[in-house]
Amino acid sequence: MTYIIDKLEDLTETCMESSRIYEGRILNVRVDRVKLPCGKNACREVVEHLPAVVILAENENQEVLLIRQYRYASGQALIELPAGISEPGEDFADSAIRELREETGWKPSKVERVAEFFTSPGFSDELLTLFYATGLSLDSLPQDDDELVLARFASRQEVERLMERGLVKDGKTLFGLCWWLYTLNMRNTR
Repeated sequence: MTYIIDKLEDLTETCMESSRIYEGRILNVRVDRVKLPCGKNACREVVEHLPAVVILAENENQEVLLIRQYRYASGQALIELPAGISEPGEDFADSAIRELREETGWKPSKVERVAEFFTSPGFSDELLTLFYATGLSLDSLPQDDDELVLARFASRQEVERLMERGLVKDGKTLFGLCWWLYTLNMRNTR
């Protein structure tokens, strides 16, 4: 077996045929027939998802804002960072501010783009942008009618305990909290 990661080869798969099988409010599903770089054909099932933002909000006490909400697909109430879909034409930073205000009631005076990442690139094109939000003040917007979100701040020690006990199961939250813990560690060792 040759590991392609060491070579500069074109790994692009070429779409030969595409069929959309579902259209929804926030996602669509399509099935594509593709030609692989080696010449063989394959079938790809793709979930097309609107772009979204995730917000790591930190207060002046170096506490991070976490939410808890029931996620029907998982059958559980999950501990998460606030997140949501960016409206068509909306700047991602504006989406982050709006989502934070809707879900938690907190408005940041500053948001900084940290990273972009795919949530599950094996079958979805969903791209999330992580924002770091500071300068928080209470200034809420109405929550979405179909969401019940509980929010609270957690210290570094609380976050570490939650993660050690396996209580954070949401991928975007794990990514954001790992970034935050690393950043805190770097800030505190300077």
